[in-house]
Amino acid sequence: MLRKLTPYLFVGPLMIFIAVFTYVPILMSLNLSVRQWNFMSPDMPFVGLRNYEELFASREFWNSLWVTSLFAILSVPLRLGAALVIASRLVRETLPSRVLRGALFLPSVTSTVSIAVVFSWVFSTDYGMVNAALGWLGLGRPQWLQNPGLALWVLILVNTWKQLGYDIVIYIAGLQAIPQELYDAAAVDGGRGFHIFRRITLPLVMPTTYFLLVISVIEAFQIFTIVNVMTHGGPAGATDMLVNLLYEIGFVLFDIGKGSALAVILFALLMVLALLKSRIIGRKVHYEA
Repeated sequence: MLRKLTPYLFVGPLMIFIAVFTYVPILMSLNLSVRQWNFMSPDMPFVGLRNYEELFASREFWNSLWVTSLFAILSVPLRLGAALVIASRLVRETLPSRVLRGALFLPSVTSTVSIAVVFSWVFSTDYGMVNAALGWLGLGRPQWLQNPGLALWVLILVNTWKQLGYDIVIYIAGLQAIPQELYDAAAVDGGRGFHIFRRITLPLVMPTTYFLLVISVIEAFQIFTIVNVMTHGGPAGATDMLVNLLYEIGFVLFDIGKGSALAVILFALLMVLALLKSRIIGRKVHYEA
């Protein structure tokens, strides 16, 4: 009997941890999303779907959904494409490759707040390094973080710079799992450069791409720290992401019910996206070389 229970005793603490810090908060959010609460009141009256109705009738919600979707659409392909190209150049086990991998991976383990603060200085209109270089070249001084047309691109650049190293390391692991014999056979058959990359590397690295696509989209829809530090959702709502709006509603306006409703909507949206990716892209993924 004890032998049968042993596996459950090993995974039990982890399952308890996940239940307490993941499943219980999800259930609490569902409960709060149909109630009205402001942190202070001892009463939490039931309001049904009113919080959801107010969100769907809000211009701010639809703007945040559009901005977050646009951010994901622009940043995820840029991240994964750049990571795959760089990883294909650093896949060989040489000293320079290892040094560059470590250097590129460092931003992904660096404090996001620190990175956001530093890049706020870098893109500052008056004393930023980017505008200093552009001014020296006679190209003017754009208001990077104050211009609605530029601010989102700055956030995409900063987020890509931070996450790129992680994607590169994962891609290198996927590339190293491809048998060298396939490349040798393709070379013997006259395959060259991009043809080999398209016919061998891309199909066999699809499991890695699928994994990175899933986590990158989730990360893009949950981005908060960079936005909160660098732009606060501005200018004019041009970088007001869903999680930033959730923070404003729940922890600035203390409308916990509506904030919880937004959290539930975000959770449902990510589940739908994961399902669509599984149906559309997952079928094209093959896990055998």
